[in-house]
Amino acid sequence: MTSNLTAYITLMCTSGVLNLYLCSYVFLKRHHYNKIALFFMLYTASITIYCFAAAMGLLAANLGEMKFWTTVQYIGMPVSSPLGLLFIMQYLGIKVSWKRAVSLILVPTLSFILVATNEWHHLHYRSFEIDAALGIPFIQQEIGPWYAVHGIFTFACMFAAFSLLIFHWKETAKAYRLQLIALMLGQLIPMMTAFLYLIGAAPQGIDPVPMVLWISSVLYLWAIGSSRLFTIMPIAKDAIFNGINDGVIVLDESNRLIEFNQACQLNWPNLNQSMYGMDFESVWVELAGYPFPLRLEGDLKTQELKLLKSEQVFQVRNSPLEQSGNTKGQLLIFTDITELKKLQEKLQHQAYTDELTQVFNRRAFLQLCEQDFIAAKEQSTPFSVILLDIDHFKRVNDTYGHQVGDQLLVHVAKVCKAQLEKDQIFARYGGEEFVLALNSYTGIEAEALAERLCKEVESQPIFLDGEMISVTLSLGVAEMEVSEDQLFHLLNQADEALYAAKKEGRNRVCVYAGSHENKKAEIREQIKS
Repeated sequence: MTSNLTAYITLMCTSGVLNLYLCSYVFLKRHHYNKIALFFMLYTASITIYCFAAAMGLLAANLGEMKFWTTVQYIGMPVSSPLGLLFIMQYLGIKVSWKRAVSLILVPTLSFILVATNEWHHLHYRSFEIDAALGIPFIQQEIGPWYAVHGIFTFACMFAAFSLLIFHWKETAKAYRLQLIALMLGQLIPMMTAFLYLIGAAPQGIDPVPMVLWISSVLYLWAIGSSRLFTIMPIAKDAIFNGINDGVIVLDESNRLIEFNQACQLNWPNLNQSMYGMDFESVWVELAGYPFPLRLEGDLKTQELKLLKSEQVFQVRNSPLEQSGNTKGQLLIFTDITELKKLQEKLQHQAYTDELTQVFNRRAFLQLCEQDFIAAKEQSTPFSVILLDIDHFKRVNDTYGHQVGDQLLVHVAKVCKAQLEKDQIFARYGGEEFVLALNSYTGIEAEALAERLCKEVESQPIFLDGEMISVTLSLGVAEMEVSEDQLFHLLNQADEALYAAKKEGRNRVCVYAGSHENKKAEIREQIKS
């Protein structure tokens, strides 16, 4: 055995031992790890078989033994590149289904079968003989069509793994980039060695790849030992970060964009890595077309953001990123609460809207009116209410039925709403009775509006099955007195005025005598004097 051959066998065995150690080490520590560790174990186990079988092939005494150890090599060698790709994909957080993982093993499986049965078909090797010039254990081979398929597939897997690592370089934190370099070299070294072998730049008659795999093994050992390849997984960060349903934006201490996740890109497709380093205010203007409406400064807080160009509503949480007590930036988390807001609005609508007439119900009126009433008292501004009652409503129900009565209620509500301003509080108070709150309206102004409502309703009868049903209203008006303390007192006064309108013959407006009539009298006295 020549010294060169001894060196080749030593390097191959070294590669095999190191990969066996890696596989055993990760297996013994597997309770700490996950799928990344599983694929790494399978990857290093396949390389172990490949390296030891290659070394044994160099110790073969005849062609039969050389063919046997070549077949054993193909148990591990073809499957190592797709397993390496799967390991890298798991490391980067790229989800791979078990079906796709298994499909990657189909070509290597077929390669093993074709090598084992090559004597029958010669699809992998057209010829496999001892090198006439160099002798045992050097091989003189002529490749077959499947060898080309196998080679392309192997290179494609290694190149894909290497490319994925490069592609994720930018989004990998600086602390993990050395780890990434180790993995890149671990894929690049065997790929380049195999390429040199194919173009004839390696030792003739011997596969040099098992001789350099110890270098990849040393790099993996360093990654596991010094940068905790499996316990901290860079990049598990990427899987978790991009797997979050909420949009996440990371800013530095100067509010410049340094990171975002995939959920953000779904909400804002124009967001891209070219914006890294830009001031967030400038980024937001590009994304939304207007300045960011919320404050970024301060401690942890939650704010609500509604996009102007869409109906989307977000809950925005921002919190400082601190290191050793110093603020190094902040995290913005955008949670899409659009559907929740719609549900809240729907429930609020159901809780505060009369189902039949689609105006406010009594509960909503009392709640909203109380706020305006208190504000009017504090600001000493006028405030009036009008109570409306449909005349002879019971007679309509008894004559035409409750269904017609319901249509009449809807009709009256619609006519009245057409005469009101959008922000005025108009509600169904109960039965056939409606109520209207008028902020900043004096009693005289409220009376004028009540007269208009009375005439509008009377002028618009309802037609059902060709029959006209006349509708009239009785209305009571009351204005808040300076000394008035409670809203229900004002409503009682309006109710008294309504009762007076009915008593006087209906289809008319009456004003509570204690407020508006007193003011009329004061005005008359002022005119006389």
